Amino acid sequence: MIMRPGQQLLLPANPLFIWGTLMVAMGFNMLQNMGLWGRAAWTPDILALALVFWSIHQPRRVGIGVAFLFGLLTDVHQGAMLGQHALAYTVLSFFAIAIHRRLLWFTVPSQALQVLPLFVAAHAIELTVRLMAGSTFPGLLMLLAPVLESLLWPVVSVILLLPQRRAPNPDAHRPL
Repeated sequence: MIMRPGQQLLLPANPLFIWGTLMVAMGFNMLQNMGLWGRAAWTPDILALALVFWSIHQPRRVGIGVAFLFGLLTDVHQGAMLGQHALAYTVLSFFAIAIHRRLLWFTVPSQALQVLPLFVAAHAIELTVRLMAGSTFPGLLMLLAPVLESLLWPVVSVILLLPQRRAPNPDAHRPL
């Protein structure tokens, strides 16, 4: 693959680190749902953010099947209609994999703008399934969640790429 000028060569991602970050993101979602504000519509979905990140950076390891599995786990934890988050996460992962080659050519702030429609689509799918099941509209504050997820994209990108940025054999004479 041709790299942008000035882009750092990354080490391969450790599969244990990938799965660990997905489990930590699932834990954050669980804590967030049990927290002070409960399942507020405006809170960002950290698991969706991690799934999109790894679907873009490691599409062969984290794909639609992993997204479906974590979606089912989220549905069970939240007591939501079974398949609501699974459908949203699989669509989110599919579109992330579809744009992953193009997206990696952009800077991280530009990537944040380009993943915003993915998060909007995922929340729209969740809302549609909820409304079709007879739930009430959660309010206009739910439009804040995809924006917050997009604003968190640069932070998540820096944190999740840190282990891959270190030099395998640091040396004063090699600039890699």
